[in-house]
Amino acid sequence: MTDLHDLSAIEQLAGLRAGEFSPSELVAHYLARIARCDEEVGAFVEVTGEAACARAAALSGTEPAGALWGLPFADKDLVARAGVPMRSGSRLHRDHVPTTTADQAAVLDEAGGISLGKTSTPEFGLTGYTETLIGPPTRDPWNLANGAGGSSGGAAAAVAAGLLPLAPGSDGGGSIRIPAATVGVVGIKPSRGRVPFASGLDSPGGLPVAGPIARSVADAALLLDVQCGGRPHRFATRALASEPFVSAATASSTPARIGVTTVSPWDDADDIRLDPEAARAVEVAATLLSDAGHGVDGFEWHPRGYAELFTTLWRTSAARMTLTEQELELVEPITAWLVREGRRLTGSEVLQALAAASVFEQETITAFDPFDAVLTPALALPPQPVGWFDRDDPEHGFSQQVRYAPYSSFVNVAGLPAIVVPVTTDASGHPVSVQLIGRPGGEAAIISLAAALERLAGPMPKPAIWRR
Repeated sequence: MTDLHDLSAIEQLAGLRAGEFSPSELVAHYLARIARCDEEVGAFVEVTGEAACARAAALSGTEPAGALWGLPFADKDLVARAGVPMRSGSRLHRDHVPTTTADQAAVLDEAGGISLGKTSTPEFGLTGYTETLIGPPTRDPWNLANGAGGSSGGAAAAVAAGLLPLAPGSDGGGSIRIPAATVGVVGIKPSRGRVPFASGLDSPGGLPVAGPIARSVADAALLLDVQCGGRPHRFATRALASEPFVSAATASSTPARIGVTTVSPWDDADDIRLDPEAARAVEVAATLLSDAGHGVDGFEWHPRGYAELFTTLWRTSAARMTLTEQELELVEPITAWLVREGRRLTGSEVLQALAAASVFEQETITAFDPFDAVLTPALALPPQPVGWFDRDDPEHGFSQQVRYAPYSSFVNVAGLPAIVVPVTTDASGHPVSVQLIGRPGGEAAIISLAAALERLAGPMPKPAIWRR
């Protein structure tokens, strides 16, 4: 028997518009699933069921309008929504309730979406795992002993468990792609400047951007279209795509040249070891694309000096938070460490890191330029148990994050678009993903290739919690 959450987001929208079910019925279905399953998953930190039902009832009496009309989503708990607590994963903000709604939320509202609440995130979104001091950890729906990655861990876990059809996230060093790959769903990190209200241009190095998480490439592309086109583009530095990105996901892909590498820019700074299943996923993806008529070639890439520039940028970003010394005693050790290390940096060190990042961006784009897309592992290691990341020794914990996901942050530094998509499964049946990195502004090309991979790899299984 097919349940509503078995349908793709696009199919749910079609059902809503055809009157097969109402926004109220769809919202009720997802709220019931959240009530039944989320105590184990820990994807939500706030469920706004009453407000969601009221909005759904109001929409149910109107003509379908908007790209997300009647479709549930949830805000990442770094995004303000008036009247809803925004804790940012921190004890410092336990009682913070914004009075205004951020553009990241308003854009989805204006498209007809219905927020069901807030998805969990680590403290201030600073880590690649979602385990905080103010609530239970967010877990991988496939194996509840494991974490879901971060920092959009709640969003990815909710989608993977069938608690949401799709979800917005943000990505400053892999925060969409790491959790999406951890729990076996699709995540897109757009080019710097693509999404007007979260372009990355207001932060050191231009790292963080907003993007979508969904169960399929087409569903993720649908949400990306809303995020890119929902507001006037006075803050965007890239023009709207000539066609919706969702069209790229549904059209036949044209022959492309694809470069393949398992080199990461952390290789000369940390003990990066690629798990055999991650390596096999790259081989499977390369073979599928080659057999489909794409040109697939390995290539030489020798990035150097990346670790120093990125750690400086990450600490600089943390140092921008206006936390007093008293407040630093209340935040998590890694937050306090990053802030204090950032405040110790000199202006000269920051400027040198920004200059090095600019050079790295140019060199990476040049190295990748012969290819329409570059294929890499999504993660170096399989999902890790809750508590695996060292929260007492911040420097060790940072190194663990690097070893877990060494293929993520450099894409942010280079300002490039990237997508993660599951292509195979390990011995336990857990999906294993790869990453496709595009040229600047090249979202359509990697979306098309990822959708082709999705079709060629065949349907991925669902976690057991899906049927509860």
